[in-house]
Amino acid sequence: MRYTLTICLSLLLTYSAIAQQQVDICVYGGTSGGVIAAYTARKAGKTVILIEPGKHLGGMTSGGLGLTDIGNKYAITGVARDYYRRIGQHYGKFEQWIFEPHVAENLFSEYIKRGQIDILLSHRLSSVKKSSGQIQEIVLENSDKPSAKRTIRAKMFIDCSYEGDLMAKAGVSYTVGREDNSKYNETISGVQLMTGHQLPDGIDPYKTPGDPNSGLVWGVSPAKLEPNGTGDSKAQAYNYRICLSSDPANQVTITRPAGYDSTKYELLVRLIAAQPQKRSLNDYFIWSGMPNKKTDINNRNGFSTDMIGMNYGYPDGSYQKREQIIRDHELYTKGLLYFFGHDSRVPQELRDQMLKWGYPKDEYTDTGNWSPQLYIREARRMVGAYVMTQANCQGKEVVTDGVGMAAYTMDSHNIQRIVIEKDGKKMAKNEGNVEVGGFGPYPIAYRALIPKENECQNLLVPVCLSASHIAYGSIRMEPVFMVLGQSTALAAAMAIDAKTSVQKVNIAKLQQELKANPLADGSTPEILVDNDSQKMTTITGPWRVETKSKGGYGPSYLIYEGQGGETATVRFTPDIIKAGKYRVYAYFPRLAKSASELGITVSDGKSSKSIPIKTADIVVVGQTSGEWVALGDYELPKGQASSVEIAAKQVDGPVVADAVLFVPAF
Repeated sequence: MRYTLTICLSLLLTYSAIAQQQVDICVYGGTSGGVIAAYTARKAGKTVILIEPGKHLGGMTSGGLGLTDIGNKYAITGVARDYYRRIGQHYGKFEQWIFEPHVAENLFSEYIKRGQIDILLSHRLSSVKKSSGQIQEIVLENSDKPSAKRTIRAKMFIDCSYEGDLMAKAGVSYTVGREDNSKYNETISGVQLMTGHQLPDGIDPYKTPGDPNSGLVWGVSPAKLEPNGTGDSKAQAYNYRICLSSDPANQVTITRPAGYDSTKYELLVRLIAAQPQKRSLNDYFIWSGMPNKKTDINNRNGFSTDMIGMNYGYPDGSYQKREQIIRDHELYTKGLLYFFGHDSRVPQELRDQMLKWGYPKDEYTDTGNWSPQLYIREARRMVGAYVMTQANCQGKEVVTDGVGMAAYTMDSHNIQRIVIEKDGKKMAKNEGNVEVGGFGPYPIAYRALIPKENECQNLLVPVCLSASHIAYGSIRMEPVFMVLGQSTALAAAMAIDAKTSVQKVNIAKLQQELKANPLADGSTPEILVDNDSQKMTTITGPWRVETKSKGGYGPSYLIYEGQGGETATVRFTPDIIKAGKYRVYAYFPRLAKSASELGITVSDGKSSKSIPIKTADIVVVGQTSGEWVALGDYELPKGQASSVEIAAKQVDGPVVADAVLFVPAF
């Protein structure tokens, strides 16, 4: 009896120790930003726990979004840049921005292993205890068994979830939906009826064409179109980024899903009939190729993978409500794929194309070869110490407390599908799509990552950050979440060390540390010399500055168009802090036409090496606008004796000089 009691007491004490845990920094959400935040915090010498409600790491980066949304690679810094370099190593390249889901998740697991991070999967937030403006502890429940509770106490908390649950339960101000244009003096927030991803005129919205009394077909809302710029609480559409395989040896057949309802695709039938000339899957999906005969499929045009208007209850919904919305999206998407392959109303040519594809056997092996991560493009957004807006994106307002950059187009997917009247005829139209770019990289304020001080003093929010709907549409990219995850983790560590709040962190010191120790491990930083670094570039000849956002690396690049045959060179001179071996790269943007050959000279201060580069050999892959070209390994001395010079060799087209990179190889 005494032995039994001893065992029971021992088990009780063990359970008590497990059920309550104290750490320096608690990261909630195992998204891409969450993993990098946890890794950075550990490298800063803090005890860390990473909590993920699901069973997988990486969020959308490992959830099917393999065609990385970049905008401008200059904006991707620190450990985030290291991540894509390591993806590149897997595929035998310097860096790579397209990849298979399991490759992405395996790499996140490597960061967890290298950082020796304590991780807790299948646990979600139940409640938050807060006192004197600080979170004291959070109570978790097992995602599969909610009655099983666990308490985490920490000095600092970082909410890296797509939903902002920790932020919300901590009583921090947030918003859902899109602001009225007047709120932040914007022009493209609120209701926007634009032409992008739009249905053509004339698509009848009624079950019986021409008869309003028959009711609306599935997916069309009875809501009226509000004036342009009007705010509302609606969220932009979610979807799945779909990974399929065309390899017969690596395929699971796309079958009719349980609960399949072909009436959900009636609008698609009408769309197909309205555009008989469109006979490719690429007319209905963004069908992007990934390595090893796989895909990252995204929404395209008027009716596609976006389940428009069916997610409004998600941001503030209960776990049960969200699970239902996720199931609905999965059924809709699997049904859409099945519909394209099997419905007789789909042209045979399209059906034949679809039937060449199947679910990949080697992806998502524990979830039926289907991604466990719905693309939550936007849920809650904090209203923090500073709100990023359209003015920040377009460079009309520039913050000085930047701890990361964004560079993507201001992008919103459609938000509702409604009925409008045009030329006396009722028709279905999509509303909410916005794609406005034309700007270069811009800084994201540290103040946009923290709550107001009177609301919470030990919480940072790098994913559901403080931004207007349309500014968030530019910022909300996976690599940016990684950058901001690193910045907030370092800020949390600094706040602990200084025994202060996140609002009182020394921003200049934070910025300097991010620059001096970009990989968070004390290694020697690589050296970038961009054409905008005037002190490190010497220009000879009539070069023109080009500032197109999708062209070069950073804010601009130099272009020489060869008029008059003048001598034209650009010399990049790095300041080498530590002597040693460096691998040197030059960046070349993708141009419609360029010189067939470039002359490049690399000098270590004592000898020079000429390297001819044929532009036809530069292959740019993915959404990125350019590529790093390796120029070789060199022993470089400390100081400014080394250089890389770019000159026109065959002036049969424009020559570009943009950026040179010196990567330590020691």
